[in-house]
Amino acid sequence: MILTPIDPARLPDILAVFAAALPETGPARATFARIAATQRLCPGLKADLWAGQAKAVALAARLGIPTVDDDPANSFSFDGLAIRTRSETSVVFHEIAHWQLASAARRGIADFGLGAGPESGRVGDADAAACVDIGTKEEEENLASLLGILWEVAHDEPALLAFAEQNWLELYDQPGTPAHFVRCLDALIARGLVAADGTPIIPATT
Repeated sequence: MILTPIDPARLPDILAVFAAALPETGPARATFARIAATQRLCPGLKADLWAGQAKAVALAARLGIPTVDDDPANSFSFDGLAIRTRSETSVVFHEIAHWQLASAARRGIADFGLGAGPESGRVGDADAAACVDIGTKEEEENLASLLGILWEVAHDEPALLAFAEQNWLELYDQPGTPAHFVRCLDALIARGLVAADGTPIIPATT
């Protein structure tokens, strides 16, 4: 949920300030420009939040991730076997990103051993299955957020809407905000999940 509502009329200035604070070299500026360009798909920061769901489900299949056409509120977002996909498009891409980031062992644990996600219905069970520390959870949530957004860009979805709703523009005019974006992008590149140009990678083995 967005912490501070963004006035759509101010969005161009906000994006310009954020972009100007990114390094002139490296992938961050170009990657952010691709995210910002999806503004055309969410004028006024509004869009059909379910329209691209089939694209996300198709990506899961391409990555070899099992899915179930069910509401996460009936169980878990990820039950240790499959992602429940009756969610908004950005949520499904986000869960795919979590699957990519999780270790092989945690791919067998409800909600990847991170504790309950906001869509999961069995909150107590998911929290009981948590097996990572707070720092690891926060880092993985940040990386999954950005990776899911980059998958939206790659599928011509309104990624800027998710970028705003997941608070990447909160305190946009403070140096730490764009620096956080750069750090997370670099971490995804270092993990081999995103190419050097900032685009997500389909592993050759899938």
